Amino acid sequence: MLSISGLRGIVGESFTTDVARLYATAFAGWIDEGRPGAAAAPRICVARDGRRGGEAALGAVRDALQDAGCEVIDLGIAMTPTVGVAIAHHRGDGALVVTASHNPQQWNGLKALDSSGLAPPPERAAPLMARFKALRDGVGSAAATARVSRPRGAATEDSHAAERHVERVLQLVDVPAIRRAGFSVVLDSINASGAIAGRMLLERLGCRLTHLNGDLSGVFSHTPEPLETNLGELIAATPRAGAAVGFAQDPDADRLALVDERGRYPGEEYTLALAVWRMLERRGAGVLAANLSTSRLIDAVAGHFAGSRVIRTAVGEANVAAALRREHGLIGGEGNGGVIVPSVTWVRDSLSAMALTLDLLAGRGRPLSEIVAQLPPTAMVKSKLDLAAVGGAAAVAPALERVKQAWSHASPNTVDGVRVDLDDGWVHLRASNTEPIIRIIAEAPTLARANALVDECRRLAGLP
Repeated sequence: MLSISGLRGIVGESFTTDVARLYATAFAGWIDEGRPGAAAAPRICVARDGRRGGEAALGAVRDALQDAGCEVIDLGIAMTPTVGVAIAHHRGDGALVVTASHNPQQWNGLKALDSSGLAPPPERAAPLMARFKALRDGVGSAAATARVSRPRGAATEDSHAAERHVERVLQLVDVPAIRRAGFSVVLDSINASGAIAGRMLLERLGCRLTHLNGDLSGVFSHTPEPLETNLGELIAATPRAGAAVGFAQDPDADRLALVDERGRYPGEEYTLALAVWRMLERRGAGVLAANLSTSRLIDAVAGHFAGSRVIRTAVGEANVAAALRREHGLIGGEGNGGVIVPSVTWVRDSLSAMALTLDLLAGRGRPLSEIVAQLPPTAMVKSKLDLAAVGGAAAVAPALERVKQAWSHASPNTVDGVRVDLDDGWVHLRASNTEPIIRIIAEAPTLARANALVDECRRLAGLP
C-alpha cells in the first residue's frame, strides 16, 4: 500500500529491506529537491515503532540515507510524534519512521515527515511516490534521487528525544493540579514505542501507574488497533486497579483510546472531544480541525465556546495538520483517537491526549464516566468492505457517484469520498488510504439509526 500516508506491506513479501532502501533513496532525493541551492547535507531523523523485526528495516533506511549523502540522526525506538518533536529540535529537513501504525504484527512500513514535522499533503507526497515507483520499476537513475556528489553522510544517535517530547507536553497542562489529584492510571503500550515516553509522562504527572505490555519486546499482546474488541486486558485492569482512567496506545503511539473508571470504553471518538474540551477551557475559543470521518462531538464541544469553529478536511493526518497550520488552529485531530496539538507537534500525539485528559479530570474533580455523560448521546458504526469483494478499485468511483446522486438534496461533501449530513446523523463513504478496503462510517443519536444509515448508504452505492 503506497499513499500519502506512506508505505506499508507484509514483512518479507511486499515490504522488504530492499523496498525500505528504495523508499529511503527516493525520500532523500525528494528532500533535496525541496532545498534548491542548499549546500549542506540534508539532516534526516529516523526511528522505528518497536515492532519485532523493525531493526532490519531501520538499518536499511539509515544506510540508504547515508549513501545519498544525508546526515542521519537515529532516535531508535520512538513514538511517531516524538520524531516530529525531534525534527524541530534538530532543525531537520525531514524524517522517516519505520512503522505500520495500527496494522497487525506481520505488517511494517515507512512514514515520511517533512521539515515541519508534517506528513506531506497530497500535492507534496505525489512526487515522492513517483520517485519511489520510478526506482522500483527501474526507470529512475541514482542522479535523479539525490546529489550523489556528496560523500557518505554521518550518523549519530539521540537518546533524549522522548524526554524533550514529554517536557513540551507538560507545558500544556496544570502539572501541580494533576499531581495533587494523585491519579491511579493504567497504560497499555502494546510492547511498542509508547512505553518509554508514556511511563515518563505519567510519572512526571505524579500518577500511580499500572503498566500493561510495556516491555518493548515488539511482540503485540493483542491486535494493535486500540478498539474495544482488542482491549479486554485494559478494560478489566482499570477498575481492578481503582484507576481514574485507562489509556491504550497503538504501536507508534500516535493514537490513544480511553477506558473509564468503571472499565467502560466510551469509543475512540471521545479522545479528541475531551482533549478539545480541555484545551478550549484553558486557552479560550479557537479554530479546530477534524476530518470528515470524525464525530460531531467536536462540534458540540466547540458550541460551548463562542467564536470557535470546526474545519472539516479530507481523511489523513496531513490534511488535518495542513488546515490547522493554515488557520492557526488551536487543536485538532481524527476520530480514531488521534489528537494534534500544534504547540507540541504537527503529528497526532498520544502523550498530549493523555495529559489533556488528566488535566480535565483534575480540573473537574469528577469521574471520567460523568464527564463523558455530559456530551450529547451518540453512536457510531464503522463498517468496511474488502475492495476485492466489491469489484476492486474500479468499483469505488461508481459507488461514490450513486450515493452522491441519491442524496443530492443534502448537499453532499465530496472532498474525500462522499459525506452526507442529515438532521439526525451523517454517513461517509470512502476508500481507505492505508488498506485495500472501502469504509462506510455513520453517526446518529442511536445505534439503530447509525446502522440504518450504513445499510442505506451501502444499498444506494450498489455494494454487496
